[in-house]
Amino acid sequence: MRPVASDLLDLFDVAAAAQLSALATLTAADRRRRTDRAGQYHLDTIADAAIVPVLLAAGVRVLSEESGWSGPDDAEVTVVVDPVDGSTNCARALPYWAISLCAIDDAGMFCSLVRNGATGARYTATRGEGAWLDGSRLHASPTREVERAVVALSGSPRATLAWRQFRALGSAALALCDVAAGHLDGYVDGVPDQLSPWDFLGGLLICEEAGALVVDAYDRPLVVPDPLARRQLIAAGTRELLDTLRGAVS
Repeated sequence: MRPVASDLLDLFDVAAAAQLSALATLTAADRRRRTDRAGQYHLDTIADAAIVPVLLAAGVRVLSEESGWSGPDDAEVTVVVDPVDGSTNCARALPYWAISLCAIDDAGMFCSLVRNGATGARYTATRGEGAWLDGSRLHASPTREVERAVVALSGSPRATLAWRQFRALGSAALALCDVAAGHLDGYVDGVPDQLSPWDFLGGLLICEEAGALVVDAYDRPLVVPDPLARRQLIAAGTRELLDTLRGAVS
């Protein structure tokens, strides 16, 4: 039987708890330790090993940043997971890192959870039912003018616009959630083809359900559960601001 959103979100909470429990066993030195794979920390593999079995027990197919595909090919739901989005922040005890999970069915993104592992902030969304932060419904910022906007950056964009302020936070998943919540007015990924589906799908649904707009800089589709897919994202709470932010990367 096809899982319902509430059951999947409960499952995601269990997976998030498993992630935290696994990471709590690591020393500070363990958290900074790298593996032989480029860009991967030991903590990434520890989190993945705790999370994936929880998801597989529910009969879903899983696409994880760290371990790739697992689970039944004919499952009605695929869960795309980043076990630790913002691994460098986690490794260095900077409180901006998260687990990101997004369930996809034959109609697209179904439900998602992004949970800040340092602060406990829990962002969720269900298709057609809105987005939430710890029980409060989310609404994106109404800011239209870039001169009034506080924008998150990932990497250096081609052009510096006249934004009011910017932040470089180190987690795409959480930055998108902060756009959804109106904590940020926009987000610009300054590096072409930097982000993979597990980096942004959880935050993407949360943005869409909160009324925020998210696009690829080259207008490619975003809901692509493909481990080889790469995208360059721009997000904003309004169309006017989104159109202006495109100028930072075009």
